[in-house]
Amino acid sequence: MPEQPEKWPRGAAWTLTHAHDAGQVAGIRCAHCNVTRYYKPAELREVIGNVTIDEVRDKVRCQQCKSREWMSAQLFHPSGEQAHTIRYRRLVQIRWEKRVIWRDE
Repeated sequence: MPEQPEKWPRGAAWTLTHAHDAGQVAGIRCAHCNVTRYYKPAELREVIGNVTIDEVRDKVRCQQCKSREWMSAQLFHPSGEQAHTIRYRRLVQIRWEKRVIWRDE
């Protein structure tokens, strides 16, 4: 299984694109609700952008408790058993809402 290159340039960020190319999985967990969800890095990149996993942690929110402070995120290579049992949360579509904002004068 491909790993992070040994001679990775010093100071270069390991982004979601690199994680996808290396076959890694993103696990995002809410410590308050004790819920872990697994994502493909390429699909997270579509929603959040090509950022590091630390920046992903700052941008996600738990769907149950609506909190950001309990979130943790990590990239990992699933083991053989994990690869078959992990249920991925898949991106279906991105829907943009148009909201009208009024100002009284």
